[in-house]
Amino acid sequence: MSSLTIDFFHDVVCCWCFNISSRMRDLAAEFDLDIRHRTFVLQASRAEMAARWGRPEQARETILGHWSVCRQVSDRPDLVNIDAMRAARFDYPHGMTAALACKAAEFVGGQSAHWDMFDRLQKAHLTEAQNIADPETAVQIARDLGFEAATFAEAFDKPATARAVEADRQYARTRQVRSIPTLIVRETGARLVNGPREDLAAQLRAAVRNIA
Repeated sequence: MSSLTIDFFHDVVCCWCFNISSRMRDLAAEFDLDIRHRTFVLQASRAEMAARWGRPEQARETILGHWSVCRQVSDRPDLVNIDAMRAARFDYPHGMTAALACKAAEFVGGQSAHWDMFDRLQKAHLTEAQNIADPETAVQIARDLGFEAATFAEAFDKPATARAVEADRQYARTRQVRSIPTLIVRETGARLVNGPREDLAAQLRAAVRNIA
């Protein structure tokens, strides 16, 4: 079986990305996929959150409505904790801090480290209602994952890390990515239609046949 390279565009704050990430982990092992992680920050600051969603309380309720729909089709609905995020004592977070953390992990440990950081930050966000816009949250999660704290913090603060997040944004533009999660088969340019695991598997089998 020919292997495939998949560009996976995602944002830690995206509940739909949570659904897809676990499915792609399973499929990556089955199909020997090379997953290339691409940060795609929907809103990069509190100002951008306000411009997109309005007042913080309005933003929270609108986004949690999206969570509710997402949870209905999740393989792990018990991990989407709407009540905890509704009760959280901070504004609904933007995704830039988490994107920087994922890129810092990538600089330290490669693509697998990026994915581990992404998944752990999503758990912090969706299940534990932690404030992932707070850099201290990212640093603590890095410690929990086994990163040496000083090494991770240095990578997190490097200008090259912010440039890498921006480079992913520019790459997304070249591929006409406008929403997430987006999964692009690099060998064919085809986009996987997000859905249940079995649907994704069927699309991957078709992609393998197309390059065989």
